[in-house]
Amino acid sequence: MTSGGDAPGMNAAIRAVVRTCAYHNVECVGIFRGYEGMIEGDFKILTARSVNNIINKGGTFLKSARSKEFRTKEGRQKACLQLKSVGIDAVVLIGGDGTFTGGMMFNEEFNFPLIGIPGTIDNDIYGTNFTLGYDTALNTVVEVIDKIRDTASSHKRLFFVEVMGRDVGHIALNAGVGAGAEEILIPEEDLGLERLLESLRRSKQSGKSSSIVVVAEGDKIGKNVFELKDYVEENLEEYEVRVSVLGHMQRGGSPSCFDRVLASRMGVKAVESLLEGKSNYMVGILDNKMALTPLDKAVKGHTEINKELLRVSDIMTT
Repeated sequence: MTSGGDAPGMNAAIRAVVRTCAYHNVECVGIFRGYEGMIEGDFKILTARSVNNIINKGGTFLKSARSKEFRTKEGRQKACLQLKSVGIDAVVLIGGDGTFTGGMMFNEEFNFPLIGIPGTIDNDIYGTNFTLGYDTALNTVVEVIDKIRDTASSHKRLFFVEVMGRDVGHIALNAGVGAGAEEILIPEEDLGLERLLESLRRSKQSGKSSSIVVVAEGDKIGKNVFELKDYVEENLEEYEVRVSVLGHMQRGGSPSCFDRVLASRMGVKAVESLLEGKSNYMVGILDNKMALTPLDKAVKGHTEINKELLRVSDIMTT
């Protein structure tokens, strides 16, 4: 099943799970609409042919939904009875920390075997170098910023481009470096308004006629990106400032080759781990090798921003 926000690569992971089950002669059942579908018994048997031609598609064909009822013990009890009523004896969860938190509670209460696959574009799950959808989202953001730069340079404008990243700045930092942004604002590093103004002044004095500032949505420098725009316009009259909020376009689109391959590796590892009797783990990739991390560590642990990339960013914005 898939749950929470969708991410490119989820369909590729579903395909990998289904075909690994077929390879090992295990019957595979798709749970539609996440935990909501689990409670309602929205199940369908999936065969190797059921997942033809989905590896290249974004979103999730199993659909996703958030379930208030699953947050109650009664709701989780209903879900457990539904699974057992049709003979399901293990679940592969594809989602983020909210999905894994629900799965952990379910496992603790009913000792139901499960394995998690991290699917979230924010790359904010501990126990894996990369989550499904992150690479695709980066490529989407860089492509859009390249287009925005064409307009910025044509009109001598400063653009604030807001990207997803409520708690972490992985997308902003990597996309900012990749797109050649003049400044990158992330939750982990408080640049401060005055330092931002000084940086923009230096850019202007060095001969730059336009600038791109990439802002993670969780950055604390201002209440929001529009307040940031107003502050810069008030203090740097030479800049004509525009804001572009990329929003949910970052979640969509055909997954990159990297995400398709990663999803395939994770799907195989998830099923084979369950067949080996392992449960309550998340599949991840560490140093290009598949690894298992206990779900509680995956949920409670914190990813760290790449300090070396921060230094590269500072040098590149000179």
